[in-house]
Amino acid sequence: MSNHKIVIDANKSPLALELRELFNYKDLFYTLSYRDFKVKYAQTFLGLSWAFIQPLMTLLVFSLLFSRGLQLDTGNIPYILFAACGLSAWTYFSGVMGQAGSSIIGAQSMVQKIFFPRLIIPLSKALVGLIDFVIALVILFIFMVVYQFTPSSNIIYLPFFVFMTIIASLGVGIWLSALTIRYRDFQHIVPFLVRFGMFFTPVAYPASVIVNRVPDWASAIYYLNPIAGIIEGFRWSVLGTEAPNIFSYISFGIVILLFISSLFYFKKVEKTIADII
Repeated sequence: MSNHKIVIDANKSPLALELRELFNYKDLFYTLSYRDFKVKYAQTFLGLSWAFIQPLMTLLVFSLLFSRGLQLDTGNIPYILFAACGLSAWTYFSGVMGQAGSSIIGAQSMVQKIFFPRLIIPLSKALVGLIDFVIALVILFIFMVVYQFTPSSNIIYLPFFVFMTIIASLGVGIWLSALTIRYRDFQHIVPFLVRFGMFFTPVAYPASVIVNRVPDWASAIYYLNPIAGIIEGFRWSVLGTEAPNIFSYISFGIVILLFISSLFYFKKVEKTIADII
């Protein structure tokens, strides 16, 4: 028999995050994550190989377009390493943004029948996305071995930028999952953001291409993109490129603001989710 008890406390703040309650449902969190992982690659001929094929094909297109076609200068760093570094962070960010955005709607029948912290649903998408994130990093380091490129001494800061990538992805994903419940238009907006957002993010090109050509106020707007400063930090820590500029702190601030505000907004709408969907 389960030892868990459901306690209804009238004095509890409606905005209390109740992280302990989330921990009590960790088994459901792992179950949903495992189910999503199986569904993602189930009944596909190549299975998990798609997690390698997709970033490799993207890198091939980037190389043809930006390196061969536009002759983009990345200094003494092979372009394939430069792009793979940006793509690893973007793959996770866009994956969580796309999956978490419609996660509550996709779990409609479960939400209407079972009581559990609804925040577990978008959080489980973030855990599954870590598999693709790790594979993208493995591809990056394989290319570094192939090109005999030694990681920068700044690599000790990589865990910080990995952490910031996860926080940024969760912040945007939780916001979108909560907004999509009431405003279904976001189901159509999110794929648009994923498809075109990459071209407004320094994934395939250095941010200096933008910053050096526009006034400071336009650069500040560019760095409102939460993942822009993180990707620059990724490259600095792994490849030893130019350190993130002063505008990158705008991205870092946006990441913290998005993550904290997403938790409180989700908590605010959580009680009405089952009635709305």
